Order: sequence, then C-alpha cells, then structure tokens
Amino acid sequence: MPRVIYIEDDRLNMVLMEEVFRLLPPEQQWQLDCAETGAEGLALLAASGADLMLVDMNLPDMNGLELLSALRANAALPQPPCIALSADALDEHIAAARKAGFVDYWLKPIDVLKLLAALRRQLGLP
Repeated sequence: MPRVIYIEDDRLNMVLMEEVFRLLPPEQQWQLDCAETGAEGLALLAASGADLMLVDMNLPDMNGLELLSALRANAALPQPPCIALSADALDEHIAAARKAGFVDYWLKPIDVLKLLAALRRQLGLP
C-alpha cells in the first residue's frame, strides 16, 4: 500500500485531507500519516519511509523550502517526491518551490477532484 506523509499545522486542513483519502475505492487505498511540524514529518519519514510527501509551505518550525532542503541534504533519509501546498498563489513563490525541487504546487483551498487525480498520477495508480 503506498504511503503518503502530509505535513500540515492546520487541523482542519489535515481532517479534509484524511476525508479525501477515504474517498478512494478499497483497491486504490493508501496510508496517510500526518505531522504538524516539519521536524515531526521528517521523523515520520525516517521511521517508516513514504512514497510521497505533501508539505504545507508555512509550518510553525520551518517553511516548506527549509524542509525540502533539510530532506535533500540528508542522504540517510528516503527521498520521496514532495508536493507543496499553500494558499499563496504568487508566481514567484510557486517558481521558487519548483526550482527548489517540489514536483508540484497545489493551491489551497484544495479542489478535491483535482487532488484525487493528481495523487493517483503521482503514485502511479489507475
């Protein structure tokens, strides 16, 4: 079963993501683990790995660019693809996230249908 780590400090956004994952049919289920800080997310990754990381760009202990930098600098950690999530739609911030190595940048509020399609695509699911 594919594993996704979602790093998000807003509990409402976390609950929404959990509900989105429940919309998938049983044959396409994957595990979602949530963390409220960048440090917690990296610890989850170190402990259990992940196939994909969803990273809020404004965390209480670091921003998304700092988290991605810390991840890429630590060769001992698994290196899953990372997707940035933010309400910030400024072109220069999106470009900076992509340049840093995020494979995609999803705007909040999340469009559930687009999110499901993108998750399937990122994880190679039908």
